[in-house]
Amino acid sequence: MDDHPVILFDGVCNFCNSTINFVIKKDKKAVLRFATLQSDIADKLLAGNHTEKMDLSSFVFIEKDKIYTRSKAALRVCRYMKGLWPLMYGFIIVPPFIRDGIYNWVARNRYQWFGKKEVCMVPAPEIRSRFLNETK
Repeated sequence: MDDHPVILFDGVCNFCNSTINFVIKKDKKAVLRFATLQSDIADKLLAGNHTEKMDLSSFVFIEKDKIYTRSKAALRVCRYMKGLWPLMYGFIIVPPFIRDGIYNWVARNRYQWFGKKEVCMVPAPEIRSRFLNETK
């Protein structure tokens, strides 16, 4: 993907879409690329990595051909954002069972708390080039 890290997210989740919009605003260098977990491109990126059946409750970050999920993925994304956000990566020292426990709790409840859309988000024209656009 042109050496750009890629975020795969649940395209119908309101919380996920809001988070992606926030990341886009904070990624001033426009390094990150995006695709929904529901897309063909996500299937291709994840194929062969024992993640073919990726649960849509996971957030996936692909950086230098390595796949990160859940809290580790979110923390790695923080390193690309402006402001104090890169400092969040310091939470990587928290044991994964605690980080992912919190992540899983939010993921389980995100539709109930924030709702969901019937279809995946359509990016605004000014950011469309940052989205990998192969859909199912």
